[in-house]
Amino acid sequence: MTPTDVWNPQRPSGMPYHRYRPHHERVRVPVSERRWPAARVDRAPLWVPVDLRDGNQALAEPIDPARKRRFFDLLVRVGYKEIEVGYPSASRTDFDFVRHLASADAGLPDDVTPVVFTAARPDLIERTFQSIEGLPRAVVHLYVATSPVWREVVLGRDRDGVRRIVREAAELMARRAGDTPSVRFQFSPETFNLTEPDFVLELCDELTEFWDASPDRPVTHNLPATVEIATPNVYADQIEYIHRNLARRESVILSVHPHNDRGTGVACAELAVLAGAQRVEGCLFGNGERTGNVDLVTLALNLYAQGVDPMVDFSDIDAVRETAEDCNRLPVHPRHPYAGDLVYTAFSGTHQDAISKGLAHHARTARESGMPEGRAPWSVPYLPIDPADVGRSYEAVIRVNSQSGKGGVAYLLRTHAGLDLPARMRPDFSRVVQEATDDSGGEATPKELEELFRATYLADGGIRPAAWSVHTDPSGAHRFVCTLDTGDRTADLEGTGSGPLTAFADALTGAGYAVEVLEVTDHPVPEGTAAYAECRVDGMTTWGAGIEASALAARVQAIVSAVSRATARH
Repeated sequence: MTPTDVWNPQRPSGMPYHRYRPHHERVRVPVSERRWPAARVDRAPLWVPVDLRDGNQALAEPIDPARKRRFFDLLVRVGYKEIEVGYPSASRTDFDFVRHLASADAGLPDDVTPVVFTAARPDLIERTFQSIEGLPRAVVHLYVATSPVWREVVLGRDRDGVRRIVREAAELMARRAGDTPSVRFQFSPETFNLTEPDFVLELCDELTEFWDASPDRPVTHNLPATVEIATPNVYADQIEYIHRNLARRESVILSVHPHNDRGTGVACAELAVLAGAQRVEGCLFGNGERTGNVDLVTLALNLYAQGVDPMVDFSDIDAVRETAEDCNRLPVHPRHPYAGDLVYTAFSGTHQDAISKGLAHHARTARESGMPEGRAPWSVPYLPIDPADVGRSYEAVIRVNSQSGKGGVAYLLRTHAGLDLPARMRPDFSRVVQEATDDSGGEATPKELEELFRATYLADGGIRPAAWSVHTDPSGAHRFVCTLDTGDRTADLEGTGSGPLTAFADALTGAGYAVEVLEVTDHPVPEGTAAYAECRVDGMTTWGAGIEASALAARVQAIVSAVSRATARH
């Protein structure tokens, strides 16, 4: 027994894990001195959405031409400058869409470059070049699977055989492009992360030289994690090896294309950028084959949350999400980072309390510094970015159910009903809410919370001052005179005290209520004044509330509310 067995009671699963090989047995990564762990990202890479090609081919219902155009326009509005628009040799729809972009009335922006995808077959390459005729600029993206298992099982070729396929395709692409500077080339050694790094380097360097890449007409070498097989640090090691050993490095755009089979696509992309990648391909919200491509939205907003300009605009995240959902016919999960319906929402009481205090502190510090809240530095617990920055309101940040606490309940009453409960009153109402949500098993909306508050503290409790007045004696003492209706009897009462409320409490002794006023606070509301009173009634401490046209009337009603609630409990 090892020391860990003492605290770890896990036992063998019985699953046939022995069928699978660890990554280091499948591909050897030459690692010397790693530089990426100490690197920092201070600028965004070139983001390249592949929704219209890679994302589209993963859909049960491929995107039709009208939705393709709508999606393309969205990508342009967000700020993407290089967009993979299709696989024109694979479908008539994709071919026609590329031809549409090449037409005079397509309105292709001057700073947006379409990318077209092709396999290394002469007929497909020819069809691809036919599709881009008339485009002012384009990138032709060639892919060939290069890893041992693909070479042996799918292609039936050795390394030299794959090299010949790549060279022949590259020659045809060069002939078709001619000397046109508006057409650039991209190469993807598909299944890069399972391919021997030295072989990838050979292929990439040969193409860089053959296509005569230069800084003003660079080649893009795109290194896909076609199927994730290892932790993200391994992918970073692979990218850094290529980055540090590429020939004519200044003439190469080093790109990555992570998938999400292990659920680490975002981490792979981020570490790859630390390791030297300059360009990242992915899809909005992670659509794509199997578990999807890396999510470009999460990547961009992760940078944003670190104070780095993402160079794309997600200030209306819901509009982006709605368009993607409609075009893909796939929903975005409510817990999806930054964009899901629930990602800025807290149900937990401790979380709500921290967020409520954080928002109040943010507003106060912004005000004190003379800065608008939307421009002030952001530091609010549990909210990595300000929801308003992506077009969300604070309305759904705190929601109440049986797990919620006093802070969240108070926040919603204050922001939605204008009722700012004193700190000592909040646990009292929170218990009422807890009972209600336990009984319903569901969530309490802000409107339902306000209705519950009014039913608890403002409803007729059976004790009503039918008429009352306050008089001040020459000595400064206050005299409270009232007619009190308790349901079964009416009594004329009078009491004195140092103030109107202590005089009212004294008057209530005539009706048999021993009342001590412990705390009273109030604030303006549209109806006049809301007041809250903590009283000790016949030895029981309880809270009441009142809303009236005048502050004194609201305070009197709050004491009446407290007495009524205490009486009902006896």
